[in-house]
Amino acid sequence: MVIPNYTYLKLKMLGPNGVITVESTYKHAYDYDVECIKYAEALVEAKTLIVNLDRLGSEAPDSKHRAGTFEPAEAVKLISVNPTCSNNRALRISATLDIK
Repeated sequence: MVIPNYTYLKLKMLGPNGVITVESTYKHAYDYDVECIKYAEALVEAKTLIVNLDRLGSEAPDSKHRAGTFEPAEAVKLISVNPTCSNNRALRISATLDIK
């Protein structure tokens, strides 16, 4: 059973000993309004960020494959780079290449 008066920034209600009046100032009302607008804008930005993160998460590559790694799709053959050297450097080539 509260009666708000937005013009005078007053809120009146019936209390046990008569009418209770709650007052405010225009500066307080303005500051509160600015704070509410900033909060609403932050909510919109947060929702946009969540949507973008969900979209990017669905586009992310498979977590098993990392950048810089290579897994051959077919059988490979190891060919020594320098057969006279014992540093075990080798090239990987496909085992199914044609001789052409």
